[in-house]
Amino acid sequence: MPVFESVFESTAERQPLRPVVSAAALGAATGTEAVDGRRGLLPVLPALGAVLPEGGLRRGTAVSVGAGDTGLLLALAAGARGSDGGWAAAVGLPDLGLAAAAGYGLDLRRLLVADDPGPHWAEVVSVLAGAVELIMLRPDGPVAPKPAARLAAVLRRSGCVLLVAGPWPGAGLRLEVRSGRWFGLGDGHGQLTGRQVEVAVEGRGSAVRGRTARLWLPDEHGEVRAVAEAAEAGEDVTSGAGADLDRMAVV
Repeated sequence: MPVFESVFESTAERQPLRPVVSAAALGAATGTEAVDGRRGLLPVLPALGAVLPEGGLRRGTAVSVGAGDTGLLLALAAGARGSDGGWAAAVGLPDLGLAAAAGYGLDLRRLLVADDPGPHWAEVVSVLAGAVELIMLRPDGPVAPKPAARLAAVLRRSGCVLLVAGPWPGAGLRLEVRSGRWFGLGDGHGQLTGRQVEVAVEGRGSAVRGRTARLWLPDEHGEVRAVAEAAEAGEDVTSGAGADLDRMAVV
């Protein structure tokens, strides 16, 4: 079982926690109790709320972020953190940009990190789900329906929201960045000032028909907001470059 680390505002202040052996033990360590899975929605940032069918993230469900777009993953998690003092976790995301996470609004003092759980990621998520409100996850490979169904039962009991970087069997919602454009770069010079994307949302029930929205992810101030009808001109980048630059977008 990997050691969980509570991420603080500076690397000098990081204090490793002992390996987690139970949800109750982790809840005591963080001061967070298990959440009732029937308590409705976790909030999201307003720009994302406008495109989600329920305006927020349904507690106790899994959400798939197609292609694992880091910016979209962090933006979804940031809104859910709010000011309630709850905790979040990141599992299997060793390259997560902590400066970018803070820029989107995540409280690094209340973020547990398990960088490399390896094949034990499902057990790690199961333990954490009883003590935190939201988990960001990148599995170490394709996920079979059976382990996904077992974790779905855990999520329903705990009320934890699971944000998966990539596909997830039975996900209640699927979000994907279909296109993106960076702003601020000239011919070999300049500084990135923001990214515009088209986000598509699909799912079950009321979300089955799908929705799309054009968003700044983020804008020049590091915020997520809707794109005005008259968009500025900018430089296109490939999806691969966008993935690398996303971790540098908010510093």
